[in-house]
Amino acid sequence: MTSPFDLYTGSTGAFDEFIVNSNAQDENWLGLAKSIENLGLSELKRRAIEVEQTQSARGITFTVGGLERTFPLDPLPRIISYDEWNKVELGLVQRIAALEAFLDDIYGSQEIVRDKVIPKRVVANATQFSRSAAFPLMEYQMRITVAGLDLIRDEKGELVVLEDNLRTPSGVSYVIENRRAMARILPELFENYEIEPVTDYPSRLLASLISQAPPQVSDPLVVVLTPGVYNSAYFEHAFLARQMGVPLVEPRDLFAKGNEIFVRTTKSSKRVDVIYRRIDDEYIDPVFFRPDSYLGVPGLVNAVRAGGVTIANAVGNGVADDKLTYAYVDEIIDYYLHQKPILKNIETYRLEDPDVRAFVIKNVDNLVVKPVDASGGKGIIIGSQATERELEEVKVAISSNPRGFIAQRIVNFSTIPTVVGNNIEPRHADLRPFIVSSPDGRYVVPGGLSRVALEAGSMIVNSSQGGGSKDTWIIKGRSRPRVTTSFAQSETASQSQITEVKESAQ
Repeated sequence: MTSPFDLYTGSTGAFDEFIVNSNAQDENWLGLAKSIENLGLSELKRRAIEVEQTQSARGITFTVGGLERTFPLDPLPRIISYDEWNKVELGLVQRIAALEAFLDDIYGSQEIVRDKVIPKRVVANATQFSRSAAFPLMEYQMRITVAGLDLIRDEKGELVVLEDNLRTPSGVSYVIENRRAMARILPELFENYEIEPVTDYPSRLLASLISQAPPQVSDPLVVVLTPGVYNSAYFEHAFLARQMGVPLVEPRDLFAKGNEIFVRTTKSSKRVDVIYRRIDDEYIDPVFFRPDSYLGVPGLVNAVRAGGVTIANAVGNGVADDKLTYAYVDEIIDYYLHQKPILKNIETYRLEDPDVRAFVIKNVDNLVVKPVDASGGKGIIIGSQATERELEEVKVAISSNPRGFIAQRIVNFSTIPTVVGNNIEPRHADLRPFIVSSPDGRYVVPGGLSRVALEAGSMIVNSSQGGGSKDTWIIKGRSRPRVTTSFAQSETASQSQITEVKESAQ
């Protein structure tokens, strides 16, 4: 029988995960290829269409420009070995622990600045540095409850960190729904594997949120705060609220009284103890941020400062997402943890140094230039793919605002087999693992969200720019150790908490 992989050759100049692992006789990738051969490409495509129709029917979408779209799910899973993943877990936990300490420090005594590990201007001039966040948290609270880091596999096959997302990272709902869809529509692919589960994420998140409630509260009320149905990640907001069994609320459903936050219910009102917010800092409280914001809850920041409510993630985390801060993460890990980084960064140029800036401007056609405060692939210039006009414009921008950009070498990150038309072709992909933190420890979702560029040669994988996704398999080993501290499993919020919240806030 002819295998659909017979003509698959990978991508020139990139580390192709299937080619390298099949050449090494990796039984997991070879087994997957055999399963696809038995299924046949035409049947695989039929199932892929069924997956897309199912996702659409179930409302598994994201919103771009006011239009709802499905997030394409490629039917070929991505496999990561358990021993490699064990190292990744260790590296993720290390990195988040260091960044948590960094945020606590810069919104406190700023010892890392005083010790001249990081220049003061790097922190003070970050657009997401928030003086409104400059207060100590309670001992039971975390600054980073949920993190979603973006990793890529470089030309040598090593997973390295592309960027940190510590404000309101999205995508975990697709991790869970992708696994459900694959198991339902392509069960044959799962027959010979024991795959790490991902469906316990909502209970892990709820346990973390409950653990950060004020300690005197015996039955804490947790809510998910969404800006509303027009937000691009609204599906995820509703999904997580439903899975955790807690109310989904909009800002108009909340109000401050004294130093406490309440939610309006059909009967009266009820105190809120923990808010899992999915609204950006600048819109969250018009008293401290944008006075014209209709999405904010006046008095929310004061309530957080007084310990009347916990908000996750904390206000001000964006300074750690700043791409110039990223360039100092190795130093941050060494300073707070006295360890060497387990996961590497991409080589990054800090453009405030005149000599470095001159080098980058001279070689910009062979580098990637990124705005330090952008996300979602916005504003990125890949020198080898840019027009002459774009290159000249970015040179001017760097010269006029060197703090506003970083530069990195172009990484031809890895490709993985993807169903394209009537063929299986290589496409570039990244990986977004999710980490949940609480005062008791950290939990890393096994695998995370693999995002894939559906256009040949493209390295922009973001869903807002036409990317798709894959189910990511961490294949269990016989004795794979867990490296993170597990939270005690908690039940969903009590029914009494939920039924009192008015229907419009669900």
